[in-house]
Amino acid sequence: MTTRALVMMEPFRSPFYAPAVVAVHGGHFARAGFDVSLVTAGPGRGAAEALIDGRADFAVSGIMRSLGVVDAGGPPIVHFGTVNDRNGFFLVSRERRPRFAWGDLAGRAVIAFGGAPTPYHCMLSVLRHAGVDPARVTFIRDLGAADSVAAFTSGKADFLECGPPVVDRVVAEGAGHLVASMGVATGPVPFSSLMAMPQRLRDGRADFVRIVRAFHGAQRWLASASADDVARVIAPAFPDIELPLLARIVARYRAQGTWPDDPRLDRPGYERLQEILFAGGFIKQRHPYDLLIDTEIATEALV
Repeated sequence: MTTRALVMMEPFRSPFYAPAVVAVHGGHFARAGFDVSLVTAGPGRGAAEALIDGRADFAVSGIMRSLGVVDAGGPPIVHFGTVNDRNGFFLVSRERRPRFAWGDLAGRAVIAFGGAPTPYHCMLSVLRHAGVDPARVTFIRDLGAADSVAAFTSGKADFLECGPPVVDRVVAEGAGHLVASMGVATGPVPFSSLMAMPQRLRDGRADFVRIVRAFHGAQRWLASASADDVARVIAPAFPDIELPLLARIVARYRAQGTWPDDPRLDRPGYERLQEILFAGGFIKQRHPYDLLIDTEIATEALV
């Protein structure tokens, strides 16, 4: 079998994307004949832009990115495989709050995750659902991880929204107290998925069926393997996270149903996410499911 070299772009490196990392480091893509390089886009250089300008063959990113591009008049970027369907972020308080309620955010300052807009808009949705007017909350946005932690620990905010391992280290150091999982609070929503340009999917359809078939193998392995085994497989991608902590992160994500074992993106989830982004003002109009979602490739891959 001839091996094809492909670039898969990610917006940032996170255990949240474990299914894609397992597909690479667990050898699933390689056994299907693909040498996939997982490349981090970095600040100011998003995965969507990498696909549009041809720097990547496919990417792991949010449907939010495609909605934002088409809402601004850009080309559709099509999603063809679910990576996670829960919010991957957590809320930390500087004070202990054993009876935490969303009303506790009213009149307080919250540092929102600055790497993507979806977590912020999900929090707005959670607040509205709890009967809390988001206008009563002061949000600090667009800070990088290090600056967010520095601002939080110096007392510039009452709450910090972050992902692992930041949340784990803030709590371990006694600088904050975990009060909510945004994945649990938000509920099922298609947060991240495999995406590519429509022309790329058309021209390389047979390849992408094999890619999704291999990815589905990674999903199934992830669902059945122990957290310790998953941590060992993905550890090369996370040299800055000690192995026991990485295993705890995997176990927490899996316990809240973060990673589905079916790559097909359903319409109800898409519409729910779109409504969250529309209500928050991220997009100005709604866009058809069939414009941005392809389930036929995954359906063929599962046969």
